[in-house]
Amino acid sequence: MTKAWTRWQDWVAVVAGVYALLSPLWTTTVHKASVTLVVLGIVTALVALASLAMPATLGLDAAIAVLGVLFFVAPWVIGFHSTNPIAWTSWIVGIVTFAVGAGAIPLENRAHRALTGTATAH
Repeated sequence: MTKAWTRWQDWVAVVAGVYALLSPLWTTTVHKASVTLVVLGIVTALVALASLAMPATLGLDAAIAVLGVLFFVAPWVIGFHSTNPIAWTSWIVGIVTFAVGAGAIPLENRAHRALTGTATAH
């Protein structure tokens, strides 16, 4: 079973979330992009911290992957795709967040099965 606070994928998601929420400080941006990255960054960091603390909780890594998708589509949905520096930040953070979230789902499932003692269905 995975120990709490040890999964590197969740640490990467924490760093990506913190980077996103702080990125308006040094990146050319507009207000709606700043708000979007700050909110998504806070939520991502908090979900990743929860996943670090409780690695066997189902759904947290899937939520991180979904947040990665939200980061990626945000520039088009919110309308800041033409503000290149902050849009690129959102796209890159989205790809990284999706990759580590999706990649950790099997680990989360194994940890949950080990904790609950359930076997995999074949």
